[in-house]
Order: sequence, then C-alpha cells, then structure tokens
Amino acid sequence: MPSNVTIRGVPDANVVAVGSVQVETMLPLRKRPAESAERPEMASKPRSRPPVPRITRLMALAIKSQEMIERGEVGNYADVARLGHVTPARVTQIMNLLLLAPSIQESILQFGTLPATQSVLSERNLRPVTLIADWGQQRLAWERLKR
Repeated sequence: MPSNVTIRGVPDANVVAVGSVQVETMLPLRKRPAESAERPEMASKPRSRPPVPRITRLMALAIKSQEMIERGEVGNYADVARLGHVTPARVTQIMNLLLLAPSIQESILQFGTLPATQSVLSERNLRPVTLIADWGQQRLAWERLKR
C-alpha cells in the first residue's frame, strides 16, 4: 500500500513510494488550440495547396528510405522501422511499393497535383499489384484499380 511521501523542491509532482522503490511522475498541461470561431483570421484563410494524398507520401517515403539504406545511413528495414517508430512489417509493406513498375510509381508521385477525387487509392489496395512480377501485368492491374 502506498504511503504519503513529500518531495522538497519539486512542485506538482505525484509521488508514490512502495517499499524501497520511489516512482515520480510529472504530467505537463497543454493548452488547447483556440477554436477557429474564436480566431476568425484562421477560419477565413484559404489553404494554399490541397493536402498531399497519403499514398503519395508513402511512395516518397519508400524512395527516401531506400536511398538512406543505399548510402549506408541506416543498415536495414529494422533500422528504418526504429527511426519511424513503426513495426518492421509496416516498413516492408511501404517498401514493397518500390516493386511497382516505374510508370506506376511516377503516377503515384503525381497524385499530389491531381484533384482529390482521383487520388483515393490506398497502400492496402496496391498490395496485390506489388505481388505481380511482370510490369506489363502490373500496369493492367493498376488501370483496373484506378477505375
């Protein structure tokens, strides 16, 4: 059962002592951002560009990660996973986008310049296409997927 412990010089600390072990926690308080109704200048300001689609960001991440591996900045996918705070399995899924035909990769990277309705493809939808070894067959599957 925890006993009451007082720490001198540490304001707002929650301290619990159990046996000979002492655990101290400090919880920072963050202010909420003001609502757009309270800040009309934020509500009236239009966005300069539409957001980049997620699949485009993932394709760019795969290319960047591969370049880092080739330059020796990271050793392997496990190192990339640690840097990105994701699992190695997720890194493998993202890096499999590099198995797509170069023309498909280029199309994905250009999604950022297309209207949002044309860029609703996800990485999950592309996984079966990455399993096709023949780039010609990949392109056919890609065209079916885009429709």
